[in-house]
Formats: sequence, structure tokens, C-alpha cells
Amino acid sequence: MGGGPTFARRCRMRFVTATERRVSYAELQQWPDDGHYYELYDGEVVMVPTPIFRHQRVAMHVADVLLEHEEAGAGVVAIAPLDVVFDQYNVLEPDVLFWSEERRHLLDQWTVAYVAPDLAVEVLSPSTQTRDRGRKKNILEQFGVPEYWIVDPKKNRLEIYVLRGTAYELAVNAGEHETIASPTLPRLTIHTDRIFAG
Repeated sequence: MGGGPTFARRCRMRFVTATERRVSYAELQQWPDDGHYYELYDGEVVMVPTPIFRHQRVAMHVADVLLEHEEAGAGVVAIAPLDVVFDQYNVLEPDVLFWSEERRHLLDQWTVAYVAPDLAVEVLSPSTQTRDRGRKKNILEQFGVPEYWIVDPKKNRLEIYVLRGTAYELAVNAGEHETIASPTLPRLTIHTDRIFAG
């Protein structure tokens, strides 16, 4: 697939409601731009709502922590909106993404991501938290993403899930004033106060 605008900006919800069949990523790329962002769950298009200020601040802090890890030569970080195309019917836009140094060569900087990340991060919002803990988590499991963070900016909690076989297992459940290490990414240490700073 070529580069250009992500499919998230190229579709109109009226087409989604008009069809009962699964919609592919290739089809969505052909739809007109309506200014919104979307994810694709087994062929169902779901609009991603505009995040609030607190969400964006916390997501930025997470990205800063991972950027420092990148600068230490450990991999590469990216932030939303960026389509991660797991297959033609499953496309997600996690808030923050990280690929290990060993796998970064698989990425093409001039397209969306066709390679599953080593780490996906979601910062919860009231309108998305059920999906982030449910359908999105299930897709990340299905496509073998080794580590998934769920960050709760309201409760100031960081949950780290690690893939054990075919299912995620809660490995870390941390609050404020804690220092923890990533279970799967070597040398990545997280000071939670940095993530939850105002």
C-alpha cells in the first residue's frame, strides 16, 4: 500500500451504516475524507472520538518516556494518529506505539504501519475505556503484541499486560510514586509520577 493520508481521514460513516458486510482497509482508503479518525474491528468501522486535554497530556508523557528509551538506542516510538494494519479487517490507532530496535527495520517511514508493535499504549477516556479493555485488547492479543499498557489518567493507575501464550496477563498494576520496569522491553524503567504529571 502507498502512503498518503491514513484511512481514518478518508471515510464517511454514512457508508458504514449503509452496509452490513465487512469493510476492508483497502475499501476504506477509497472513501472520501470527512475529517474524523476511525479504527477497524473485524471489518466494522468505529469512530475514534476527539480526546480531552488530560488524555493528551498523559499520552504525551508516556511518549516522552518512550522517546528517551528510543534515544538510548532501544527502538522507535510513534504516536497517534497512525494506522496499524494487522490485516485488512483489523486496523487500530493506539495512543502510543513502540517497536524494538531489532524490528524497526521492518517499518517503512513513508506508509502506515504494517508491522505489529512490541508495545501498544492506550490512555483511557470515558468514551473508549470499554473498548480499550475489551475489543482492542482482544485484537492486540490475537495479533501477538507482547506488551499492552492501559493508563488511567483519572485514577492515576498504570496497568501492564504481558502476552502469555494467547492471552494477556496483568503483570503490573502501579499507582503514583512508583518505579517499575517493563516486563518485555529490556532496560525500560518507568517512573509513574512522570506519566501522571499535570
